[in-house]
Amino acid sequence: MAKQNYKTIVIKIGSSTLTTPHGTLDLFNLRRIVAEAAALVKKKKKVVIVTSGAIVTGAQALGFKAKPKSIPQKQAAAAIGQSRLMRQYEKAFEEHGITVAQVLLTRDALADRQRHQNARNCLHTLLNEKVVPVINENDTVAVDEIRIGDNDTLAALTARLVGADLLIILSDVDGFYMKDKKGVPFLVPAIKRINKAVRSAAGHSSTQQGTGGMITKIQAAEICARAGVTMAITSGRRAGVIRAIANGRKVGTLFHPKG
Repeated sequence: MAKQNYKTIVIKIGSSTLTTPHGTLDLFNLRRIVAEAAALVKKKKKVVIVTSGAIVTGAQALGFKAKPKSIPQKQAAAAIGQSRLMRQYEKAFEEHGITVAQVLLTRDALADRQRHQNARNCLHTLLNEKVVPVINENDTVAVDEIRIGDNDTLAALTARLVGADLLIILSDVDGFYMKDKKGVPFLVPAIKRINKAVRSAAGHSSTQQGTGGMITKIQAAEICARAGVTMAITSGRRAGVIRAIANGRKVGTLFHPKG
């Protein structure tokens, strides 16, 4: 396959990718992903990270045995977890000589025209200075009226906001699966159009850490398709996938944009 010329790449890292089986932050996997992202920056690509994991990290610090369920508990965990998670990204990217910037968003920041323009200008300025923005939803203050709700949607909206060429969603699955006539699941390497069959094949989240599942990823793919952004779903535990997809190799499932 011909090498793709993706210039601006958004990488969404799900909670399952950043969490160990014991519910703690997986620093080894975080550093590995950062190393792959840093390699893209060194090749003069513009890279944006959309990260999950703040609530999990905060819950760990608070000693919670399970993921918090009430809004005050989630907000308290996010308040603690955001800074702790960001510190790990800073340390990991510093090893590669790259500066990061924390950006917290809510739906109103993307819906209001003036705030949307301000957010876009800020992100473009950071990217032009070779800084990697690390984006998350502002869970500490978000309420239902201004929540985006899941980081798959946030990643797609971010990709549209910055005019990205590619969105890579790192998940706990290798890609998007459908079933053949015998009911046997198979990995779909590429999807050019999201139809009723694709939507019905989207299941629910298979982990206890994530908030979305495949349904939100399909919704994210639809946002990307309308915005002219290519989107890929692949495993966040597989080494080298970021580089492979950025170079145009067939890894996971690729959702082609419209037009």
